[in-house]
Amino acid sequence: MSLLIKKLKQIAVLFAVCIFCISCSRVPSTITNPWKTLTLPSEAIFSDIAFTSNSDRGWLVGTQAALFETIDGGETWTQQSLELGDEKVTLEAISFDGDEGWIVGQPSILLHTEDGGDSWARIPLSSKLPGSPLDIIALGKSTAEMVTNLGAIYKTEDGGKNWKALVEGSVGVARSIHRSNDGRYVAVSAKGNFFSTWEPGATEWTPHQRTSSRRLQNMGFNQDGSLWLLARGGQVQFSDTVNYDEWGEPIYPEFSSSWGFLDVAYRTPEEIWLAGGSANLLVSPDGGQSWSKDRDVEDAPSNFYKIVFLSPEKGFVLGERGTLLKYVPEAGTAV
Repeated sequence: MSLLIKKLKQIAVLFAVCIFCISCSRVPSTITNPWKTLTLPSEAIFSDIAFTSNSDRGWLVGTQAALFETIDGGETWTQQSLELGDEKVTLEAISFDGDEGWIVGQPSILLHTEDGGDSWARIPLSSKLPGSPLDIIALGKSTAEMVTNLGAIYKTEDGGKNWKALVEGSVGVARSIHRSNDGRYVAVSAKGNFFSTWEPGATEWTPHQRTSSRRLQNMGFNQDGSLWLLARGGQVQFSDTVNYDEWGEPIYPEFSSSWGFLDVAYRTPEEIWLAGGSANLLVSPDGGQSWSKDRDVEDAPSNFYKIVFLSPEKGFVLGERGTLLKYVPEAGTAV
């Protein structure tokens, strides 16, 4: 009899654990799925996407020197190749201003086009460059700003022939670095134990302690200039608009999330999308107060690494192994 009671207790405990796990992961589902899943012939992790002055022509880059072109607004993609010899290259970022575009990657690669991508010219980089290029932003004719994974920021105004250093100090190896529209930067340290900020005119980066014991995963800028952060264990937090050392209460959109969140993007000033591992995609229609999950895409065999909204009607979620999500406005706003 005692053995039977023991077994019944074990079953009751297991049942309770199952109920708890189900309840704590019960994030409401979106009413509609506004994303179309595209599958491209690639094993790469996609890292960035940009479009030319012709809004239907765009480029997608990633690891394994992945380079794809679209001429129909992102509905279909054609793989292109670059003359890089035997180099094993990761293309980190791409940016266009009109038909002039830039691509940076590791180890130390810089490409430039003036014809929308019909041809790409490689621009030599100094062997003394601190770190490897991590991001680049096209700012106007012949003008761009480039940042390395050590926090070195450079600007060119002559098509890449000459570069001026904007910051003297290094931030150390960074996990991620993002730029605001007005030229400010935020960088997360490689181990996620602190972050640093830089503003135009400053000679050094300003270090900041992380907001909790949880290590930082990624950070970026909100539309009002404040910061968002993602920390291990599925934590989301938003800063004060003025003081980067003052933060709101931590938010856990999916309390049971163990795979973590990787990126945040605003579709509108109020609608926020949140992406993560294991095809995790959530949305908040009210600036982060409430969240729902897009379960129609969770079977995609991919982590979701980056979300890019080029406009409220044009957006993409970048994954791996050929997975790319395209925002389809006619499907309706997810709520």
